Amino acid sequence: MFASVFWLLFTIIVYGAAKKIYRKYPKIYLTPLLITPIIVIASIKSCGVSFATYNSGSHLLTDMVEPATIALAVTLYKHLDILRKYALVISVSVTCGALAAFITSAGFTELLGLNSELVESLAPRSATTPIALSISHMIGGLPTITAVSTLVTGITGMIIGPLVIKWCRFRSPVARGVLFGTSAHSAGISKAFEYSQATGSVAGIAMMLTAFVTLCAAPLLISLFT
Repeated sequence: MFASVFWLLFTIIVYGAAKKIYRKYPKIYLTPLLITPIIVIASIKSCGVSFATYNSGSHLLTDMVEPATIALAVTLYKHLDILRKYALVISVSVTCGALAAFITSAGFTELLGLNSELVESLAPRSATTPIALSISHMIGGLPTITAVSTLVTGITGMIIGPLVIKWCRFRSPVARGVLFGTSAHSAGISKAFEYSQATGSVAGIAMMLTAFVTLCAAPLLISLFT
């Protein structure tokens, strides 16, 4: 019981401290979503704590993901006018992005000569984690590999996204939101809100559409590679 509470509080404190530092020094390598897992994993490994012990208390944080996702509806409602105005552009862009992400992931793993299980595990990595795990299970992938690849995709998109925006001079909140929501799911939404509330709202819609498109297209697309 003590260990459960300790590691729960430890994770919250580390995240809070990382967020405070990031606000003062907004560098990509200081992003809380990157720093917090590194410190927490290093700490539990050095203390010899099992994942079961850590997760016995910290699962409360995981359980809060669903209500936090639903809470995005409030921000979406506040920017309903933008979402309505650019509904077609967002839908077409996200659909193309989701299909391209799935096809390129499966294509590259196939070109590298990986076995079919890894192809099926890595292909849905651009969908948000719960949907990616469901897709992986549905098409025969390994959920553990999918979870790791989805996490890496989110962090990578969150780090590279601002550079792409800077180099390509994306000034529209719609373009920025589609970029983050399609390529980096929930991690991208977190980054998108740093630009503006409208960018975060578009990213939220993009993440949901990406998950829906990937879920619908996965059974057909994966049959082309395995």
